Amino acid sequence: MDVTRASWVNTTHDWSGVVDAEHLAGIRRSPAEFSPGGAWHLVLEVLAYAADEASGQGGGNCLVVLHPDGSVSVRDDGRGTDTRVDEHGRNVKKPVMATKDLRFFDFPEAEALPDGHPRRGMSVVAALSEWLVHTNRRLNGAWTQRYEHGVPVTGLEPAETDGTTGTLVHFRTDASVGSTAGPAAADLAALAGAWPQLAVRVDDRRGG
Repeated sequence: MDVTRASWVNTTHDWSGVVDAEHLAGIRRSPAEFSPGGAWHLVLEVLAYAADEASGQGGGNCLVVLHPDGSVSVRDDGRGTDTRVDEHGRNVKKPVMATKDLRFFDFPEAEALPDGHPRRGMSVVAALSEWLVHTNRRLNGAWTQRYEHGVPVTGLEPAETDGTTGTLVHFRTDASVGSTAGPAAADLAALAGAWPQLAVRVDDRRGG
């Protein structure tokens, strides 16, 4: 099988690039455009990927945790982000955090999230977060990587395998976006209606 990176077909993202700095900078210049209504929109961007996985597998589960430090984590039980080995023997993760989603970013009419605003892709979440840690578990291994405002600041580091698959996206939004409030009942009802194949649970650990 041809494993050269140039041979990999682009579907949701362009495998040829790792970081699109201009793309990320454009998002950071317009936080109101890319996180309309605040930080909950960014949570929905992450949940949309979990919903994609659940749809392809006939159903799935997702846990959203609101942490005491103001960060949010979203864990699903899908297959994990596509990670391949290139011709040099290096693990390469699909660049979902630091490059544009080819399906949505330039086509705001393509899909709306449950809040009624356009889906743009995971790079919006990364670019508008002080930091984001993506832990990725697949059948062929597990890795973690940290980003700051969308730019990776670590390599793809091996993580301990535990027999599960899925992704964990843990992030703290930038001050320009604001803090994440807990979802109202109407928010959760919208999730259930938009993504009936994805069971979402929210755990608010912030205390009083």
